[in-house]
Amino acid sequence: MNDPFLDHPILCSHCLYPWPNRFEEPFFVEGNGFRLGCRYCRVHDDAPTITHFHGNGETVADYIGEFEERIAGLGANLLLAEYRGYGMSSGTPALAAMLEDVELVVTAAGIPAEQIVFFGRSLGSLYALHGAARHPRAAGLIIESGLADALELILVRIEPREVGATAEELRISVQRCLNQREKMAAFTGRVLVMHTRSDGLVPFSHA
Repeated sequence: MNDPFLDHPILCSHCLYPWPNRFEEPFFVEGNGFRLGCRYCRVHDDAPTITHFHGNGETVADYIGEFEERIAGLGANLLLAEYRGYGMSSGTPALAAMLEDVELVVTAAGIPAEQIVFFGRSLGSLYALHGAARHPRAAGLIIESGLADALELILVRIEPREVGATAEELRISVQRCLNQREKMAAFTGRVLVMHTRSDGLVPFSHA
């Protein structure tokens, strides 16, 4: 799902903050000209798999160790998804294009939809909710400090003219690719939303 405005280099440089980070035993997912350095920790083949999409300025490596142990303690598998250009991934981050990477991760892991719990933190809520909308029979959806209105936060960082768009054109792009309310309505499974009132990055109103 490419978009000339949401994937514009200026918008992505203002909204996405990739940085390299290495770790042992990556689970690589091949894309078209890039590969994603994910991590897959399996407790049991029949257990639910929490598929986690981290926040901006984070990488998969930030969730190795204690977070993995806590999830394993719940009896669940954990798939830590990575974005293009982050951590051990190649490629260039692109806000809308990376939506299609969700399906790459799910397919590579070979997880039945009924066993997936999509988990998105902050920026990751865009991708977790996209996955849940694509797989309405998934076991669950967890949103932590999620984005309900991506346009609101984009406009804090850029003006539409910087990416060659009018305000209306940018609004239409967000509506087409990042309509969180529409995607939430498409998911019929169990949902947990967590958001602290003191969140300084994504206002509590997004919850």
